[in-house]
Amino acid sequence: MKGFDNPLDLPVATMAARVRDADDPLTASELVETSLLRIEALDPAIHAFLCTTPDLARAQAEAVDTAVAEGRDPGPLAGVPLAVKDNIAVPGVPLTCASKILGGYVPPTWATSVKRAVDAGACIVGKTNLDEFAMGSSTENSAFGATRNPFDTSRVPGGSSGGSAAAVAAGMAPLALGSDTGGSIRQPAALCGIVGLKPTYGRVSRNGLVAFASSLDQVGPMARSAADARALLEAIEGTDAADATTRRMSEVARGPQTGLDGLRVGWAREFDVRDVPGGAPTQDVVDGVRTLLEDGGATSVDLSLPLVEASIPVYYIVAPAEASSNLARYDGVRYGQRTADAETLQQLYARTRDEGFGEEVKRRILIGTFALSSGYADAYYKRAMAARGALRVAFQEAFETCDVILSATTPTPAFAIGEKAGDPLAMYLCDVLTVAANLAGIPAVSIPCGRSAEGLPVGLQLWGPAGSEGRLLDIAEDLADATGHRYLAPSLETGRTA
Repeated sequence: MKGFDNPLDLPVATMAARVRDADDPLTASELVETSLLRIEALDPAIHAFLCTTPDLARAQAEAVDTAVAEGRDPGPLAGVPLAVKDNIAVPGVPLTCASKILGGYVPPTWATSVKRAVDAGACIVGKTNLDEFAMGSSTENSAFGATRNPFDTSRVPGGSSGGSAAAVAAGMAPLALGSDTGGSIRQPAALCGIVGLKPTYGRVSRNGLVAFASSLDQVGPMARSAADARALLEAIEGTDAADATTRRMSEVARGPQTGLDGLRVGWAREFDVRDVPGGAPTQDVVDGVRTLLEDGGATSVDLSLPLVEASIPVYYIVAPAEASSNLARYDGVRYGQRTADAETLQQLYARTRDEGFGEEVKRRILIGTFALSSGYADAYYKRAMAARGALRVAFQEAFETCDVILSATTPTPAFAIGEKAGDPLAMYLCDVLTVAANLAGIPAVSIPCGRSAEGLPVGLQLWGPAGSEGRLLDIAEDLADATGHRYLAPSLETGRTA
């Protein structure tokens, strides 16, 4: 997988440009066939995909190639294979959310984000695995089996967008769509050594994304580089009449500095993971980036964001509360699984949900229902929402003193499959560095920044004010140039880093 001997390994912009060039022999159909062959060869060991869509991908590729032959521009993503997380709707393709309760459901309409990517020329090669209803940090909660990390198949890829991250990391698709409610794009991107961006809330339509926590959910790109992530973001962003929370973004300019010289970098002590079990090696990598930045002319700004320390408890009140409402629609009446053992309507609801939902989903529904129940809503949900508002203000004030905040993305590299499966609190703490961005509604991106002693990827997270995605991706590209840390394909024959 080294170099560009295979056209699927090209940067996305180059790949699409060659497809759009009628005089170049590279076609969308060739890219799609290469992607499908890679999935066939590699996915049995990884289980990134819940299903592939060869007929759809080939039809979309043929349409791209026809447009090129007729002198029409098929779009900036012409012929680029795209993997889609299986909580995002593609008409005519089963939508499972990795849950038994949606068995047999096929959506009739497009998710806006997917349709915009296809309109830009992308070709959908399959739907990827996830933690059930996007509730998890390891992709072990899928009703259809765990996804494995391409860098070490005994370890998790992260979650909940673990299938999308693994598909990109293994080279099965150059681009993927994920969703991020509390870190579900960034955390698996870090563990799989790729780039993952959670956009500003409202930048990308949620229409067609199955709701987990509606005020936190956001669709975003997963790719091998910041430039590739930017290409997908530009295709899918924008207001949408079908999603009233979308809004036109006021772009945050980068400023007068070029490269890293003059960049004001915020370092919040609350993001230091040295005292987290197993976190010291990760913090060493991040501290090395700080030294490199300072040597390159960046200014370090020490910050204190004490409310960040409350982000995990706030998140695990707000998100389950919204989930308990959103998941009430799965009752066995209109679509999906329906119990065969019910004599009353109450039994139909209860037994369908008991049979269809996994343990983690049930746990979060119960937590959320309790937090909203009479006598407890004031003590839990309303206080959590007040803390969320204060956290948003704290970030706004912090960004008055710095251009970007940097931290690790995860406290540790990928852990072994099964290591945390029996300890929900340990699993929740995997998101300790990511949930605050969702609560505040701000963008954040994870990029590769080194390797652990075992050769596992370590991710660096860049946080910015609302509307600063362009600036964050610029800085990400500069950091990749300065550190030399970029996507490096795994050696799947051994399950270890090449």
